[in-house]
Amino acid sequence: MKKIGFIDLYLDEWHANNYPKWFRSSQFGSDFILGGAWEKQPGERPQELWCREMEIPPFQSLDALIETCDAFCVLAPSNPEVHEELAQAVLASGKPVFIDKPFAPDGMTAERLFERADNFNTPLFSSSALRFGDELSAIRGGFEVEYMETQGGGSNFQEYAVHQLEMIVSVMGGGVSRLIRLKHGRADHVVFEFTDGRRAAMTLHPRLAFAATLLGNDAAGQVVKMSNMFPNLIDAMLKFFNDGVPPVDRQETIRIASLLHAAIDAEEFLGEWREI
Repeated sequence: MKKIGFIDLYLDEWHANNYPKWFRSSQFGSDFILGGAWEKQPGERPQELWCREMEIPPFQSLDALIETCDAFCVLAPSNPEVHEELAQAVLASGKPVFIDKPFAPDGMTAERLFERADNFNTPLFSSSALRFGDELSAIRGGFEVEYMETQGGGSNFQEYAVHQLEMIVSVMGGGVSRLIRLKHGRADHVVFEFTDGRRAAMTLHPRLAFAATLLGNDAAGQVVKMSNMFPNLIDAMLKFFNDGVPPVDRQETIRIASLLHAAIDAEEFLGEWREI
């Protein structure tokens, strides 16, 4: 059985609190055990208490965790700015690594992470769970999309916009040339224009459920729920931990990081088109 290690800024956060039970309940869960966890700084529940409650061995040394385990989750989903620091040692391990979303604070950092992984033949991938919803997976690739519109919730744009960007890029690919950001109350709205004339738009508001509309010249589709997005993500992660084959194209991950950075920066230029 392969051992999964958790690496986090602090372990007492939503993803770390839920991933263990999801791993254990996955259809592939019998092939793995949760081999250990390490945090850089204590959260509300310090590492010893968190590990005892999660039934996961605590590690005081990151090097010892990397030596002991066979695959890793680098978490800190609220702090992408620390992912590069947290992942430096494990990306030199040659063992599969999943880095939680947002993967990186910008495209240049995302490229550096993949370059370091390549230097040590370390398999690496990242994704939002929204990519893996049953309904979006079923409609993706079914027709050529000229316009896509997404919506979703979240308490802040910096942390939660990545989910809608994951949906947009997974369907429409690359080629965004400029964007414009607008705000109304607690709602954020961003329009992306592609070099070939296609467009995508996203709206984030704390009370919105995730959904998407896809339009083509002679076809249309709507996604009004995202069934099994977390179970499907966990299954994809465990398959990756087994075979070392990333299920997401790295160029999409880098592109998402670049677009998220540009959209965050556009808050200073509301109502103005910004070239990318």
